Amino acid sequence: MIARRTLMLTCLAAPALAQAPGPVLDRPVTLVAPFSAGGAADIAARLFAAHAVRHLGQPGQPIIVENRTGASGAIGTQYVARAKPDGHTLLLARVGSSAILPATDPRTPYTVEDFTWLALLDENPFVICVRADAPWRDLPALIAAIRAAPGTLNFATSGPATILDLGIRHMLASAGLPIDAAQAVPFRGGGEALTALLGGHAQFVGNNLGDMLGAIQQGQVRALVVSGEARLPNLPGVPTAAEAGLPALSQLAGWNALAAPASLPDPVLAFWSRVARATAGDPEWLAATRRTGSVPRYLDGAAMRAMVEAQIALYRNLARRLNLG
Repeated sequence: MIARRTLMLTCLAAPALAQAPGPVLDRPVTLVAPFSAGGAADIAARLFAAHAVRHLGQPGQPIIVENRTGASGAIGTQYVARAKPDGHTLLLARVGSSAILPATDPRTPYTVEDFTWLALLDENPFVICVRADAPWRDLPALIAAIRAAPGTLNFATSGPATILDLGIRHMLASAGLPIDAAQAVPFRGGGEALTALLGGHAQFVGNNLGDMLGAIQQGQVRALVVSGEARLPNLPGVPTAAEAGLPALSQLAGWNALAAPASLPDPVLAFWSRVARATAGDPEWLAATRRTGSVPRYLDGAAMRAMVEAQIALYRNLARRLNLG
């Protein structure tokens, strides 16, 4: 099932920023978010669209964000892979659909070579949460509950080949539990996973911080652990994975990148590379991205492709250790 939700973001008055001329975009640009509205991919796509328009050098040129969901992000990702490489169709690439899925499922209908990689935009810590009224005050307590009654608790996921699913199974295995000691309940994206947690349809969730930050700050959910090597400034009370006793979770993180179909003509590649670099340095985009819980981190297209290849290797090895697939 393909769910679509579009939002036209027209160009604001361009500030006094350096804008290199590029090829004329003769129709609206479609930026595909391969997960559902309200999740990390959707939020990142809409933030990029809202701020990138100032750097197109073409006043009035719209960028339309379109949610094409399903198959752990493969439907929207494949749509871009098959699109005409003319610069009018872009992908908000995610770790799950662009790295974990190719690493764990040989049926994935695309590879790294099917895309022109433009830029890394940001990284997003992995956080494990329960509802605020849940009885588990910390990660050891949650793990103890799972250990005491295997198969009883369930967690919300956005599909078997996403960080929401693989991260929790990695947590279970690292704690010495079977990877099916908790039951996965699938949803179409991180936003829906949060809704399921809030509605009591799941007892816990491992998710991108961008999906969870608002609910954490509003006291609706309790964050038990966050990935990374140090506590986050905006969540000083949440322990790191190492502090919670599972340092193996430290390296898990989501990310957002910009990609286009393969064989993008050089002038179009140069144009979108300039736009991505300018947007990634835009103070307004930087501030807005940090407010979502993401950490801005720009890499150019060549470095981004290398990162995707390294991520595929990482998650392929992790899946083998977990005996997945």
